[in-house]
Amino acid sequence: MALLSRHTFVTMLQNNPLLAQLKQDIRKTVPRAEGVIKATDKGFGFLETDDGQSYFVPPPAMKQVLHGDRVQAIIHDNGDKTSVEPDTLLEAGLSRFIARVQKRDGRLAVVPDHPSIKNVLKSRIKNSLDEASIGDGDWVVSRLVRHPLKENDRGFFAQIDELVAKTDDPAVPWRVTLARHALEQECPDAGDDWPLRDEGLTREDLTAEPFFTIDGEKTRDMDDALRIEPRAEGGWRLTVAIADPTAYVEEGHAADLEARTRAFTVYLPGQNVTMLPEQLADDLCSLWEGRDRPVLACTLEVEADGSLGDYRFFAATARSHAKLAYDRVSDWLEGQGDWAPEAAIGEQLKALRDLTEARSAWRAEHALVFKDRPDYVFDLDDAGNVLDIRTEERRIANRMIEESMIAANACCADLLAEKVGHGIFNVHRAFEPEKAEAAHEFLTAQEVEVELEALSELPRYKELKRALESRDDAWLDARLRRFQGFTSMSAKPGPHFGLGLAAYATWTSPIRKYGDMVNHRLIKRVLKGEQAPAEASQQLTEQLTERRRLNRMAERDVKDWLYVRYLTGAAQKQETFDAEIIAINRGGMRVRLTANGATAFIPAPMIHNDRDKVAIDDKEGRIQVEGEERFKLGDPIRVALIEAREATRSLVARPAH
Repeated sequence: MALLSRHTFVTMLQNNPLLAQLKQDIRKTVPRAEGVIKATDKGFGFLETDDGQSYFVPPPAMKQVLHGDRVQAIIHDNGDKTSVEPDTLLEAGLSRFIARVQKRDGRLAVVPDHPSIKNVLKSRIKNSLDEASIGDGDWVVSRLVRHPLKENDRGFFAQIDELVAKTDDPAVPWRVTLARHALEQECPDAGDDWPLRDEGLTREDLTAEPFFTIDGEKTRDMDDALRIEPRAEGGWRLTVAIADPTAYVEEGHAADLEARTRAFTVYLPGQNVTMLPEQLADDLCSLWEGRDRPVLACTLEVEADGSLGDYRFFAATARSHAKLAYDRVSDWLEGQGDWAPEAAIGEQLKALRDLTEARSAWRAEHALVFKDRPDYVFDLDDAGNVLDIRTEERRIANRMIEESMIAANACCADLLAEKVGHGIFNVHRAFEPEKAEAAHEFLTAQEVEVELEALSELPRYKELKRALESRDDAWLDARLRRFQGFTSMSAKPGPHFGLGLAAYATWTSPIRKYGDMVNHRLIKRVLKGEQAPAEASQQLTEQLTERRRLNRMAERDVKDWLYVRYLTGAAQKQETFDAEIIAINRGGMRVRLTANGATAFIPAPMIHNDRDKVAIDDKEGRIQVEGEERFKLGDPIRVALIEAREATRSLVARPAH
């Protein structure tokens, strides 16, 4: 009888139903765990399960997985030591990713740009790319195509799909960040011919009215202009004129579809990637001084106590009579500096200041007011180097515009809810339903007497929020944020707990927000007496919410990169900074530098040289050293920067003694 080949023998075993059943029975009896792989820089890792358990993954087993992989693993008990061996890949931690090219002896590989993944992955280049154009150290978009835990895959293998930037490109922080989040690199290009459309609307002529804009010195896409008049009976009449891109861009036009995809203008330090073509965003629609522009306007009555009265939306043609800057207006109103507005504008600025104080007081009593936090502005040279990071406080001029826009958006929400029944609304629940009970337990433990229902009912939540603010407890505020939800877009009206309003729908930034363009079109249908179209799809509202999240992550990532470059010298000198503790986890604590807004991590070994003497309670946000509480969330702290790591865009610090 002829000997069977190894391949034939293996095939017979694989096709044997009894052996297959036996293998399946054995698998069922072996203890297993499911979770996500967390890698360390020492070669070993951990499997973190959904219920909070942690299993050791030894170095040989870690070669079969990557940080972030969700796997099923076999549990091995070796005396008093328990470890796991990843066995089945449930979801890869890497799919599409940013990487740097590594060329060695004619062999091509990529290293993922990820703080916890150091693996060098063998690679190939997509057929449509020229391999000669991609060099060592270049930044690329890659895709994982093979994984050792996948059936028939022998090891990790990736494909290079796109060249993002050459290694020496000064625009690397911007190009890499936009590519990481799959955001557009350039402003849309949609031609030069943009005639004003006939929409069947009668536009009121406001060009003789002394409207004005207040923006940053360098702002080009100016959405809003204001006109305010004191009323004889007390209070004010405020007219908000908003740029009208839908007067040029028809629904379904290529530029409209592109704007829908982009959803927002991306604002990064030193670079903006507009939602609309620049000719529209920065020119035809922008409310430049001395130029007639089509606008959608709202005149609203504000009572002397700051409450809102009647309002009226209408289409118009307006002209800004003054382009003002935040700091100059604030200086003038505070009696500082040499600049002064024309008399007619100056009287309006004083009236708007008075309206702002009245509105702020009304919202503090009847709604909610955000705590003022400074903005950090990056001054860059042409090569993208950071010259300075300036702190911009939210001064009176900033608050004047903010209060005007909140009032106008509250009117929009009321109009759409009453006349249309749908639109693009900003909805914010104070606490996610699944976290409300835990939040209630936490508050009870802090001797905050509140009923569970009060966390989901707007009037009672406002009372709770005011009571918490009166405590002025930074730790309590920071801990409570762990339970709180995020703002999302909704086609239906819903409460905005953060603002303390029953409904909120923005229409005041249509140059930079697609949801505002949608609301403009709905307002125009109301003005024309037309029947509203079907409400926005859940797909659109989810896309708007997701794109806003990606934009914010991109802004944070570019800033982290620039912070590291800017503070490298300070880290080398171990300079000290005032900071605030903003997060505590098992590995240490994260702080925000007061002077410039940068965040830095303080590893536990930097808190005390004997790690065993440091007890970190990440759930409570407290750290004990030698049995005494030393740090907690929200505490001010003095820190020394000790390292700036450009590879991971991270800063490392230690407490300054």
